[in-house]
Amino acid sequence: MDQRYSKAQFASILGIIANLLLAIIKGVAGVLTNSKALIADAFHSASDVVSSFAVLIGIRAARKPPDPEHPYGHGKAENIATLIVSILLIIVGFEILLDSVQSIWDRTTQQTSIYALYVVIFSIIAKEALFQYKYRLGNKINSPAIIADAWHHRSDALSSVIALAGIGLSILGREYQITFLQYFDPVAGTLIAVLVMWMGFKLGKDAVNVTLETVLDDDDTEHFFECVLKVDGVKTR
Repeated sequence: MDQRYSKAQFASILGIIANLLLAIIKGVAGVLTNSKALIADAFHSASDVVSSFAVLIGIRAARKPPDPEHPYGHGKAENIATLIVSILLIIVGFEILLDSVQSIWDRTTQQTSIYALYVVIFSIIAKEALFQYKYRLGNKINSPAIIADAWHHRSDALSSVIALAGIGLSILGREYQITFLQYFDPVAGTLIAVLVMWMGFKLGKDAVNVTLETVLDDDDTEHFFECVLKVDGVKTR
């Protein structure tokens, strides 16, 4: 249990430090390169700092032993942390959706610097590495909170891909005088925002089901009953 807690705590602290550094780097670079996409992506990384803090708090609470007020322990605290992360995913996804639609409606264009591309590429690599690390660790130590936080890293990596496309097309549009290319970023941002909100909804639904101890319905359990009845000595379900 202590080893599981130590690994989960290390992963959460690593995520907090990495996200904080990425948020600062992308925020400064966004201002210097005149990239609204990069500035928005910096705020997305900042939201990951909050989610990692929520996971860390949940993991520490789950480690506490049973007491008179919590005779079954504090294990469900991780699921509460997962629910918090899922809500953050939905909020961030909705913000990206609003920004994308607003950009299309206002027909705004950006004169960004090519250096913004390098920052975004670095962000994508770093966030994908964090996702792979936390997702594998979460499955290994059976921590739903770490897995949820991993998906938050993946959502940030996907938003960075959108920023990469937007900045790249903006630069191409400026170089070759092709104005319509600059609107591919908000269109793609709308699609990825929906995906991010779906991730949040799915993770939140699973966390609520575990917290409320929701049981499987008859259709879901039928397969298990069929397997049990095939065992010698079992007479009825």
